[in-house]
Amino acid sequence: MPEEKKIYTSFHDIPPREYMYFPKGTLEPGKPGRFSGIEIAHLLISMTVLTVAFTFALTNNYIFNFDLDSFLSFLPISFLGIVTAFFVHEISHKFMAQKFGLWAEFRMFPMGLLIALALAVFTPFVFAAPGAVMFRGDTRNFETGRIAVAGPLANLIIAGITFPLFLFVFYETSTLYLIVGFICLINAFLATFNLLPFGPFDGAKVLRWNVNVWILLFIAAIAMTMFIYPRFSPVL
Repeated sequence: MPEEKKIYTSFHDIPPREYMYFPKGTLEPGKPGRFSGIEIAHLLISMTVLTVAFTFALTNNYIFNFDLDSFLSFLPISFLGIVTAFFVHEISHKFMAQKFGLWAEFRMFPMGLLIALALAVFTPFVFAAPGAVMFRGDTRNFETGRIAVAGPLANLIIAGITFPLFLFVFYETSTLYLIVGFICLINAFLATFNLLPFGPFDGAKVLRWNVNVWILLFIAAIAMTMFIYPRFSPVL
């Protein structure tokens, strides 16, 4: 009897085996919350590169206009933003996929990380495509939709928690004011960006699953971004 054909699905539409790099990882479904060694390495590399890139952006530093003191002072703030936005976004995808019994691991996109770092170092701009959570197995439409929505939803929850803290709790001259403002902004922006309804973005998969959910989350993400950006940008 011929082997049953498997469906390979990922947020990059690339079979995981073609995206493993070396050393080889495992494609066996793991227990929820399990991370492989290669996945941890990819996450750490991605977070390091993104932290450096966004520190350049936060401090308006680039190779032709570099100030070491401001760079070092904003480095931990950028790291906190990356952990609460990028890391939480990706593991939310991962845990939801594992909940449905799928193999799910993060894989970095080396070229995307290289471009992000080069832009940050040589220009006043930064754009990041660090990688994505890959998942393998047969999925129904509602499972794919829930896996896709988990990341942006986590970002919106964090943005929603930090926004009132930024507005009403901390003094404008305090370090905490800057930290929660950046965390709110980067989470709101990441949710908005990933909910775009086309290409490999989460929004396209959410839209195919449930139009009403996509509309609600996309409007919330845009509104949050528009509220926080004009209030945070003058702080920098």
